[in-house]
Amino acid sequence: MKLQRKNRVRALAVGALAVSGALALSACGSDDTTGAGGGGAAKPSNIKCDGKGKLLASGSSAQKNAMDVWVQNYAGACKGTEINYQPTGSGAGVTTFLQGQTAFAGSDSALKPDEVTKSKQVCKGGQAIDLPMVGGPIAVGYNVPGVDNLVLDAKTLSKIFNSEIKKWNDPAIKQLNPGAKLPDLKIQPFHRSDDSGTTDNFTKYLKAAGGWKHEPAKKWEGEGGQAASGSAGVSSQVKQTSGAISYFELSYATASKIQTAKLNTGAKEPVEATVDNASKAISEAKQVGKGDDLALDLNYTTKAEGAYPITLVTYEIACDKGNKAATLPATKSFLTYISSKDGQSALKALGYAPLPTEIADKVRATVAKIS
Repeated sequence: MKLQRKNRVRALAVGALAVSGALALSACGSDDTTGAGGGGAAKPSNIKCDGKGKLLASGSSAQKNAMDVWVQNYAGACKGTEINYQPTGSGAGVTTFLQGQTAFAGSDSALKPDEVTKSKQVCKGGQAIDLPMVGGPIAVGYNVPGVDNLVLDAKTLSKIFNSEIKKWNDPAIKQLNPGAKLPDLKIQPFHRSDDSGTTDNFTKYLKAAGGWKHEPAKKWEGEGGQAASGSAGVSSQVKQTSGAISYFELSYATASKIQTAKLNTGAKEPVEATVDNASKAISEAKQVGKGDDLALDLNYTTKAEGAYPITLVTYEIACDKGNKAATLPATKSFLTYISSKDGQSALKALGYAPLPTEIADKVRATVAKIS
């Protein structure tokens, strides 16, 4: 039964990736009562429903596979509420939220001070806050024929993605992979075309650990390479392009069966991109947000054994006070569910890391105060 449940989750993720563009999932269009997340996902009977009508949200594509499952589970319980989450990318999601068009946004980067200030125009009597909800590794996926155990480090990745290392048999890559049959093949680096929190976190890692020559940002600043939209876009390009390499959430690599590189971090052994290894790195994060803002500072330079340093935390961004009366009950109900133990238990099978207990407890307490 466990194998069946795992296969069911994987099939769901594969199906989600096959859909291009924004996907709207309606909570009034499902009769599923089994808990679509498989191994540990909440059954609809465990979800407390409040509010009616349509709830609009958009942003991070990194959490799309998690959001698909959450919405489907929520759908089984809350027939009168329609959840429409569009994975437009973190930058677009924050912009739309700050324009007052959505109830909440998903972002793989915490709000900047000027964005918090601007949010006060939307959150009457309050401001937007960052609520950590999804954690996990950013995998470095590659397509190099004959190479299935690739090791890279931050310095080499920085040069690859800045078009300074152009062949897979470059001496720098050979040094990290003695004995590997590296082909004389052009490297095809792909990056995100949209403003992306995944890009922001990936380049923060490159800057902190690899001497990246550009400032980390949601917008890609590296030289050369090719662009594609969303995590689904770049992972699809890696899958179909010989010599390709890119960065995307582990769930996309798992669903599309894409090889992922291990990282030489300075630990005794190269570290694989896994949920557990990402959790070890995320556990070192420190809260830097003030009050109910739970923004975290991740440690991209960890050398702890088994800690995978290229991680992200996706935040749900909502008003602490001043939420619109029409959507407040459903917003609070949905955020309560996805931050709950039931909601978080669905994540690991999808390639995400459930929140550490200490952080999860803070998120649940903060969601309970939203007004």
